[in-house]
Amino acid sequence: MPEPLPIALDAMGGDHAPAEIVAGALAARDELGIQVLLVGRRDELGDVGGLEVADASEVIAMDADPAKSVRTMKDSSLVRAAEAVRDGRASAMVSAGNTGATMASALLRMGRIRGVSRPAIATPIPVPGAPTPTVLLDAGANAECNPEWLVQFAQMGAVYARDRYGITRPRVGLLSIGEEPTKGSPLVKETHKLLADPGWIGDTGSVFVGNVEGRDIMTDDVDVVVTDGFTGNVALKTLEGAMRSLVDALFATFEASDDAREGAAKLLPELAPLYASLDPENTGGAMLLGVDGVCIISHGSSSARAIVNALRVASELVAGATVDHLRAAITTP
Repeated sequence: MPEPLPIALDAMGGDHAPAEIVAGALAARDELGIQVLLVGRRDELGDVGGLEVADASEVIAMDADPAKSVRTMKDSSLVRAAEAVRDGRASAMVSAGNTGATMASALLRMGRIRGVSRPAIATPIPVPGAPTPTVLLDAGANAECNPEWLVQFAQMGAVYARDRYGITRPRVGLLSIGEEPTKGSPLVKETHKLLADPGWIGDTGSVFVGNVEGRDIMTDDVDVVVTDGFTGNVALKTLEGAMRSLVDALFATFEASDDAREGAAKLLPELAPLYASLDPENTGGAMLLGVDGVCIISHGSSSARAIVNALRVASELVAGATVDHLRAAITTP
């Protein structure tokens, strides 16, 4: 068997780049046996422990204009990482850098799967007590959508849930302001009509469960939640903020008195698994579905641990031939 291709890792992307990115790459190699191709400014990476480096002289800033940057900064680490996948030098790309630029690089260099109208960001949302998360898409790639795109998001999300989490019959819900088919915006109502027709399901093995509300995302009642990128990103950031505020308030309460600290000493070991399940560092990032290759978008504040998990997810999706399965499932609108 030939050695698997390395995963191209944008070493310059993220709030803690390049130190945490390189540390994550080394840990992924040493702990999981994942081969990594670091892409970036070689002289700024420090000790790379023998990892292969692809030189890239430019860095797209976190606040840079995505489309303009990708067009003008052709020797950026993001663009070179996407080109490594396109040219068969790498099996996948991972970045904790500028999300818009990551999407643009993957789309322009790797291309779209034939028949896909728009790529979508699929983000796993943890569900306490459940064995698998809820896949939310689109989480920010397309602020404005039409019903046919949302149907494709449902197809791709179902394939991703099946491949990534082993859900043989993914339950797909449409995010709305009520469960009734008559509730929601014109986009939601029209999309509901299309999803209610089982013709879109194909070989995804999924089932449409109707409209779901925001409160349903972190429950075990649905596996895939479909929405437009504007709404999806607002929902994602709201959930992240709420969980962060809850955790901060909980720890503040634990420090409020001697009795509280004593109680915390007993409770924290029991709460640790729950905290780990909610920690975004453990999710491995979001996949950009619809591009012709595996592209994992990690959180901008990713630590080395988050990078290890992102590389692990990318490796598993490559091994599972997820892009091939997406290609087979897509129907042209």
